[in-house]
Amino acid sequence: MSIEQTEQTVSTIASDRFELERADREAMQQECEHFEQPQAACIEALKIVQRRYGWVPDEAIPAVAEALGLPPANVEGVATFYSLIFRQPVGRHVILLCDSSSCFLNDYEALRAAFEEKLGIGYGQTTEDGRFTLLPVCCLGACDRGPALMIDDDTFGPVGPDDVDDLLEAYS
Repeated sequence: MSIEQTEQTVSTIASDRFELERADREAMQQECEHFEQPQAACIEALKIVQRRYGWVPDEAIPAVAEALGLPPANVEGVATFYSLIFRQPVGRHVILLCDSSSCFLNDYEALRAAFEEKLGIGYGQTTEDGRFTLLPVCCLGACDRGPALMIDDDTFGPVGPDDVDDLLEAYS
C-alpha cells in the first residue's frame, strides 16, 4: 500500500464509523467456529483486519469486538499485547529484528546498525517511500540461527551486516 493509499484509508476510517467488509466479518465468524470461546479467535480476527488495511486502526477495535461478541476492552488488550498486530501504518514490508539474548550475543547490534544505515531510519520508523518499517521483536524462536530477523512472514538467520543489501533487494 502506498503512502497515499494509507493516508486515504486513515482519513476514511477516521471520518466514518469503521465497518468490516462482509468477507472479513464472515472470515471472523468462521474462525470463531474453531473455538469454544470467541476470545480465542481474537488474534486471527485482528489479523484479518491487518491483512486488508496493513494495520489495525483504533476504530476497528469496536467492530472486531462486535463481530466476536466481546467487549472492546478485551480486543484492545489482545491488540496491544500481540507484537505482530500493528497499531499504526507500516511499510509494505515489515522488518522485525530479533533482540533476544541469543541474537544479541551473536552480533545483533552490527546487524541493526547496518539496517539503520542502509534504510536511513531507526526502530519504529518507515522509509520515505513506504517500502520498509524497521521494528524490534523480543524473540523469533530462531535462537539456533541468531542473529535472526523476519521480513513479512519470512524468517532468516543467521544474518550478518553483509547480507542486508541482498535481503532488501529481494523485497523490492
